[in-house]
Amino acid sequence: MNSDCVIIVGAGPVGLVAAVSLIQNEIPVIVLEASADLAVDLRASTFHPPTLDFLDELNLADGLISRGIKCPLWQFRDRKKGEIATFNLSLLKDYTNHPYRLQAEQWKLTEAARKRLEESDLAELVTDISVRGFEQDDDSVTVFAERKTGEKEVYKSKYLVGADGARSTIRALTKVGFPGLTIPEIFLSLSTPFRYDLAIDGLADISYISDPDEWLVLLRTPTLWRVLFPTDPNLTDDEILDPIRIEDRMQSLLPGAPYEISHKTAYRVHERVADKYVHGRVFLAGDAAHLNNPLGGMGMNGGIHDAVNLSSKLTEVWHGAPISLMDRYERQRRKVAIETVQAQALRNRTVLNEKNPDKRKAYHDELRKIVMDEDKHKQYVLGSSMIKSLQDLETVE
Repeated sequence: MNSDCVIIVGAGPVGLVAAVSLIQNEIPVIVLEASADLAVDLRASTFHPPTLDFLDELNLADGLISRGIKCPLWQFRDRKKGEIATFNLSLLKDYTNHPYRLQAEQWKLTEAARKRLEESDLAELVTDISVRGFEQDDDSVTVFAERKTGEKEVYKSKYLVGADGARSTIRALTKVGFPGLTIPEIFLSLSTPFRYDLAIDGLADISYISDPDEWLVLLRTPTLWRVLFPTDPNLTDDEILDPIRIEDRMQSLLPGAPYEISHKTAYRVHERVADKYVHGRVFLAGDAAHLNNPLGGMGMNGGIHDAVNLSSKLTEVWHGAPISLMDRYERQRRKVAIETVQAQALRNRTVLNEKNPDKRKAYHDELRKIVMDEDKHKQYVLGSSMIKSLQDLETVE
């Protein structure tokens, strides 16, 4: 493939959605991925309604939906008292073709997107290769990469998209500021085949469970339930992942027979947004541009929205629009990252983690009032489903 293309670094959901969007607009792409193969693991699993609408336009939604679980309801619960408020995404039927959250592992999306690239003469996916640097001038970007064998490779393109995740090499190479904070607790994610939906009366497939001592999240996927616990950061990884300690925590949630744990991981969570997404002909998207905690399922979704927005504007630039149009991509998507994704995730954590009994009661009462008022209920789910953030983008010049 010649240099008349777009190079995308990172073959996760964000990079691959950007690639599919560009080839659908007849723009050649090269995707460079550091791993030997695409990840097949239990990362993000929630797809919001507008994300599915975007994936519809790329012919990626139907296959994903057939392999997932439609969840029109999600809940806030109290660990001791049970249900606080159940939100109904069916209220969004006039705003989206998909008035529900879809629970499906992200690898099912990347698998389908990869197939699209492999079937296209406009796309090339190169794995097991790491970007070491880039240079740009008024007309092109030159990317310097290296194989694990030490073999050097050079790629040339018109534009470069950094969609290479939380530890983004492209972001580091731009030397852009990445301000924010690191959440104190470690997040422990456990996956089990245990059927919480059959064991807890009235439990929604997506449930955020408040408690002054230990909040948690329960998420159903097609084959497993995922349990997310906050964990003392002073513990070592070995202590956090110790099977005896994990079993104790699972039993404290719901006593019974010993739990089968199919997967476990512990990780730190950051809330950060890059000062700039656009660096000449180089653009940041997804976790390379912003990081947030997973409470609300907005990280991957926000990254996919980045990819669609970026690809749409880059298509216009490709066909003659001024490159300054990409500055609007930055203004729009940074606004969403700060005012919607980050703000909602932090608010969710505050509600779940509140220890003051009066404040807890006030939060819970507020949520109950919202679901009892149809208009407030609709406005709330328009926000939590990320539809409102997309509507607001049109006001950003």
